[in-house]
Amino acid sequence: MNDQTARPPAPIKTPCIKVCVVDGESGLCLGCYRKLSEVAGWAKLAEAEREAIMAELPGRRSLIRPEKLGMLR
Repeated sequence: MNDQTARPPAPIKTPCIKVCVVDGESGLCLGCYRKLSEVAGWAKLAEAEREAIMAELPGRRSLIRPEKLGMLR
């Protein structure tokens, strides 16, 4: 048995906070601010693609009306 088969793969980084509610206006998840297509394809994306999306997420928060975000907290 070599080292590659002995270790499980590293977990994939994700911004998911287990609040999966999609805002109809912005198309973004109210929990992590990803688009549905990004959530659905997350595991298939390259690490660099996931990192690029994660870097955009804080700025996406402003695309959701504040009162909608307040409902979750």
